[in-house]
Amino acid sequence: MDIKTVGLACDHAGFPLKKFVIQYLEDHGYQYKDYGTYSDMSCDYPDFAHPLAEGIESGEVYPGIGICGSGEGMAITLNKHQGVRAGLVWSPEISELIRQHNDANVIVLPGRFIDNKTAEKILDVFFKTAFEGGRHQRRIEKIPVK
Repeated sequence: MDIKTVGLACDHAGFPLKKFVIQYLEDHGYQYKDYGTYSDMSCDYPDFAHPLAEGIESGEVYPGIGICGSGEGMAITLNKHQGVRAGLVWSPEISELIRQHNDANVIVLPGRFIDNKTAEKILDVFFKTAFEGGRHQRRIEKIPVK
């Protein structure tokens, strides 16, 4: 994966894990742009998912990381954008597959259901895994709504 600036977005339930992810990114020398939220005060995930998705679509950031309690709301919102392929990930194996087969450009983490150690393994795999192309490219080309 050719990493530019990593985009981050979370809601209040994802904020604790986002703090860990920021430390991970800094420790690995990755630049990032944080689209919020910036605390654990109750908020609405779409308010942060949409700006992250727009950053992906414009090329301002690549890849992206979204985090909310279950990961579902963030993934649903991100995937409303035509240029986003966000995958909900709870294991390193899924992280690898969404890169290899789906060319995912955003990874979504379920903040209430994975620990920091698991998140670290997921991110390690996500960042080092390449898209396989081939038959998967044909499928990727069928995703956008025309």
